[in-house]
Amino acid sequence: MRLYLTALNPTDSVLDGFLPAAARLGLPVTVLTDQPAAWPADPAERSGAEVSGADVRDVRGVLDAVHRGEPAVALLSNSDHLQAPTALAAEYLGLPGKDWRAALRAKDKRLTRRTVAEAGLDRVAVVALGPDDDADRAGGVPFPAVVKPREGVASEDVYLVGGPAELRRRIAEIRARRPGQALLIEEYLDGELHTLETLGDGGGTGVLGTWRTSLGPPPTFTEEALDWAPELPRAVVAQVLAQLDALGVGFGACHTEFVVADGRARLVEVNYRLIGDRVDLVLADLLDVPLFEHVIRLHAGDPLPPLPDPVRLPRHARVEYVCADRSGTLVAAPGRMDATGPDGIRLGCRPLRAVGVTAALTGTNRDYLAALHAIGPGPAPVRAALRDFRAAHRWTIEAPAGGGAEMPGGGREDDVVTVEEIS
Repeated sequence: MRLYLTALNPTDSVLDGFLPAAARLGLPVTVLTDQPAAWPADPAERSGAEVSGADVRDVRGVLDAVHRGEPAVALLSNSDHLQAPTALAAEYLGLPGKDWRAALRAKDKRLTRRTVAEAGLDRVAVVALGPDDDADRAGGVPFPAVVKPREGVASEDVYLVGGPAELRRRIAEIRARRPGQALLIEEYLDGELHTLETLGDGGGTGVLGTWRTSLGPPPTFTEEALDWAPELPRAVVAQVLAQLDALGVGFGACHTEFVVADGRARLVEVNYRLIGDRVDLVLADLLDVPLFEHVIRLHAGDPLPPLPDPVRLPRHARVEYVCADRSGTLVAAPGRMDATGPDGIRLGCRPLRAVGVTAALTGTNRDYLAALHAIGPGPAPVRAALRDFRAAHRWTIEAPAGGGAEMPGGGREDDVVTVEEIS
């Protein structure tokens, strides 16, 4: 029996999370992907998993690939783009999995809004624009508003706009980059941005915990830091769970983003997978649970395991992203690091862009140079550990014109950028 995992490009969640977890469970794995050449050639770098090319965006391609191999004990995906076809394939094969309708409602942000509104749980002013629709169709949405791809990820092409002229300009820019892109224009939801991380077995849902998210400056929505924040009122968590229930979300892992204002929880988006950008790996360490094994076992038919109470957890965690603030070539950066400091604080650094890579500024998580995290007894020592680490290291970007000297953690000179501390 074999675990089949559908994926696009390789991610840390799969390479450092799911594949080692499957190896610990003694499960052979085949990664089905439409980008097999992008995956590590060395089997040791993928925990011995096989990699097989397949049209993973089409349920028929997934089924064809599974039927060519050993019988499946589980079929799952951690990709936003592949939840619906993977869920359909699992259902066809008689395997435990997500309801494909729920996967579709989560991926399609217009369906998310419609479903939650029809359930009487929240109503957000929103207009869907097809590729050829005039921007004036969104005239009924109040400003400030947010323009975003209907099925987007990673805050890519998501902008805050202050009025009709700016809206038309942003729509034209997005369409020039991505012809045929369906868009949503919706009211801006003000409030503290949080996440809710859940696991479910189809019969019950367990709460892993919540994070409070800090964003960079508008008009983009780049996530710059996440703080462990399990103290949200029960009523707020209950509101989010009710909206997930209306969507049919209740199997496997789910990462939900929402804002809280005046005690009211309003969905931003539902990602029917684990939280990404290495926060899932930090979460497993913080909770001291085999998180990735739990997800695999759920897809193999096991019941929801007991989970720790996040409110009673005697530890705090913070994740920070070192972000580029201009286009250019990364010419210097610290490498991977794990250390234990004073007060037993566990500190980690994971490079997310290799030295020598040239990239344009996007206003998304594609601008991340590194992910830093600290786990310790409380918010103050954790923040201090990260502050000290950033002060002692350098990330240097050379602009396309070249030139400039290496600078310390808070400085700038000419066209060299060193990313400053996130507060």
